Amino acid sequence: MANYIYPAPGVTNVEATLRLHRTSKAVDDAGMLVPSLQDITVNAANDVFTWTQLDAVAKKQIATTATNSLGMNLVLNQDSFFGNFTTVANEAALPSSGLTVGEVYYATAETSWHVADSATSFIDNGTGEPAGANGIFGLSTNKNRVQFDLYFGDQNDVTAGKYASGFGYVTGLAPTVSADAPVWVSPITITIDSDFTISDSALA
Repeated sequence: MANYIYPAPGVTNVEATLRLHRTSKAVDDAGMLVPSLQDITVNAANDVFTWTQLDAVAKKQIATTATNSLGMNLVLNQDSFFGNFTTVANEAALPSSGLTVGEVYYATAETSWHVADSATSFIDNGTGEPAGANGIFGLSTNKNRVQFDLYFGDQNDVTAGKYASGFGYVTGLAPTVSADAPVWVSPITITIDSDFTISDSALA
């Protein structure tokens, strides 16, 4: 049977996902999982230089630099779009239960950032401000370079799916709402200023 990529919607570890890291994963270890994606388009287009010669009946062509981008549409989530974080006095004041994955906390005394990765634990982001504190809108308006990690989704034979990663900038936001479609939705583009890196695992 053909090895089709089938990212079954809503199935954990099988659905296609996108994680953004402000600046890089080295700076923002936790990153932000972008919720409520409706679709994803991967654009990898080489520019082509074309010329003619007197001794040839066909035009000559050679591939030059590539124009890469990710295009998506998403339903707006207030926290992930505008950013959100809670300030506590110090790390001892961080909650130890009842957390929602992706919640961001800032400990003032240690000037450290913490992102919940379960109901009871955090990823210690150090002094690196996480993408979730800025939100998608903030990453765009602040012109933050981001490192992205796109999971294509699991294969239909339940083997691990592939990841595409790289660096770029968030742009192309155009939120819309109407009486007939009363939920805010927006396109989002990541203009990529690097090559795609394809791997069998998420960014480490």
